[in-house]
Amino acid sequence: MKTMGKVLIAVIAVIAVIVIAVVSSYNGLVGIEENVNTAYSEIQVQLQRRSDLIPNLVNTVQGYATHEEDVFTAVADARAKLAGAQTMDETIEADGELSSALSRLLAISEAYPQLQANENFLSLQDELAGTENRISVARKDYNEAAQTFNTKIRSFPTAIFAGMLGFDRKPLYEAQPGAEQAPTVNFN
Repeated sequence: MKTMGKVLIAVIAVIAVIVIAVVSSYNGLVGIEENVNTAYSEIQVQLQRRSDLIPNLVNTVQGYATHEEDVFTAVADARAKLAGAQTMDETIEADGELSSALSRLLAISEAYPQLQANENFLSLQDELAGTENRISVARKDYNEAAQTFNTKIRSFPTAIFAGMLGFDRKPLYEAQPGAEQAPTVNFN
């Protein structure tokens, strides 16, 4: 009878340790995932800030460069795609397209000295540059949070429970293919 009691206590202790490990892993993953979600929200805030600046910037450039309709259309389309993004992967793709379109828009300004001297344009350009810096910092912070989360769900013993508890890998913000190439603007 004494042996049976010791075995029962040992089984209960093992079960308790497993339950504590699962609960602890789950709670830890929830906290880390919330850090990722917060970092993603900061990207969204900064992307919205940039999106709000774009119509003013486009209107200012459009007043000087009316024949650059394809660039204005690309900016508008990319902005709409970003606004409609539902997932992190869609956001990353749309953000890359918008960044490329904005680069082309700003490159146009170099061909218009009057535009470069326009106080409103210069103010908008400075505001956009500051916003781009904020977006860059927000992306870096998101990637750090996502890396911590992804490392945690792949580490032993958490990896055993992460999949069963519904935790999936978070995508990282990476440069879009072709981002290493400067946009080509043709004024002919």
